[in-house]
Amino acid sequence: MASDPPPDDAATPPAANGHVRDHDNGHGPSPAKRPRAVISAAEIRAEFAHHDAAVARVNNGSFGCCPASVLAAQARWQGLFLAQPDAFYFHGLQQGLLRSRAAVAGLVGAGDVSEVSLVDNATTAAAIILQHAAWSFAEGHFARGDAVLMLHYAYGAVKKSIHAYVARAGATVVEVPLPFPVASADAIIAEFRAALAVAKEGGRRVRLAVIDHITSMPSVIIPVKELVAICREEGVDKVFVDAAHSIGQVPVDVRDIGADFYTSNLHKWFFCPPAVAFLHTRKDDPIASQLHHPVVSHEYGNGLPMESGWIGTRDYSAQLVVSEAIDFVNRFEGGIEGIRSRNHEKVIEMGRMLAEAWGTFLGSPPELCGSMVMVGLPGCLAVESDDDAMRVRTMLRKDFQVEVPIYYNSRRVEGQEMAKDKSGDPVTGYVRISHQVYNVREDYERLRDAINKLVSEGFTSCKLRPSEKQEA
Repeated sequence: MASDPPPDDAATPPAANGHVRDHDNGHGPSPAKRPRAVISAAEIRAEFAHHDAAVARVNNGSFGCCPASVLAAQARWQGLFLAQPDAFYFHGLQQGLLRSRAAVAGLVGAGDVSEVSLVDNATTAAAIILQHAAWSFAEGHFARGDAVLMLHYAYGAVKKSIHAYVARAGATVVEVPLPFPVASADAIIAEFRAALAVAKEGGRRVRLAVIDHITSMPSVIIPVKELVAICREEGVDKVFVDAAHSIGQVPVDVRDIGADFYTSNLHKWFFCPPAVAFLHTRKDDPIASQLHHPVVSHEYGNGLPMESGWIGTRDYSAQLVVSEAIDFVNRFEGGIEGIRSRNHEKVIEMGRMLAEAWGTFLGSPPELCGSMVMVGLPGCLAVESDDDAMRVRTMLRKDFQVEVPIYYNSRRVEGQEMAKDKSGDPVTGYVRISHQVYNVREDYERLRDAINKLVSEGFTSCKLRPSEKQEA
């Protein structure tokens, strides 16, 4: 297996004034930085002045955000490639990626930089893990019918990948039917144990458990360390944690969590431009050398970090500015820990404000929320399908300039009555609100007022359905 290339000064793009920054030495960000004043509200507004000022953007969770200073660093990398692509490839790219990987390794507590690969997103990371599982079925290492366990609320693209790769190869897929609204972490753990028992019925081997750290829709922090420990106790072969939303929302220590594979996006909550994520594997795991990027290129067979570092001619600049994103978060009081704490406090405050205004409730207790929270919509809106939810979301965007995802809760867990609002109507629709450093109270007040207006006008989601619109 080829080793990582040594650091090279050519990996460092020039600063805006043409000079190389003194803390860029090819080994990641220097731990000692010149003191800098805490970023001001005006500076935060300037960093995100490229956002559409007409839109109340309370959906950081879907696509994240990137400050102007990081975008400028990205543009410098793009300029280097466009000016002299051969020099960029032969003398800059791999060294720049190595610096970013080293920065990520320090952020998440990895044992060694060789354990970190950079990929486009968590969905790509999932494809890498699931591809290996599919090969294990095809090559006879796993028996047809062996189980793969996943949460019912696993991200849609990952669920489809599980079926496309491992179900097609012969796996039995078992889902964990989590309750929502969620009362406690204990309820999640109980459902997980029950589903794992189903997966093991008849002596069946559980080859892989796919566990979210923070589910996307509905958004809930999963007690991932406890679930990994249960998998170890119960003999699950491997555990893959899909933590697309985690870094920047919750503390991440991959060795403490203890999973075999862990991935998180850096463009959602860590201020990198789209698209960049990391995949962590343990260097002492023999499977690490058997993982391959699904796009095969010239580095095939040289280890996943190298394979992922060259998948053909494309724009790699988003993967090269992790150090600049770290510089940005360090401008805030408390760094990323301070950002996380303030975002959590604010999103809970705004969620409670909306719930009180609408006569509803939060979808999970604050300790199971990060920088996102689910808030029940008034039941009289009668959201009765995923299509209803999408149409209401589109209406809020077009008619009210409010950007927020809407979730339709179709599940009725046995023994759990559908939650109701203060008027006694079942709550089937929820908004997922986010809070990031650029958000202000007025963003959430616009959402509050938009829903209140719809309620006062007697709106129901059926009015947006194609058949009802045509009849009208």
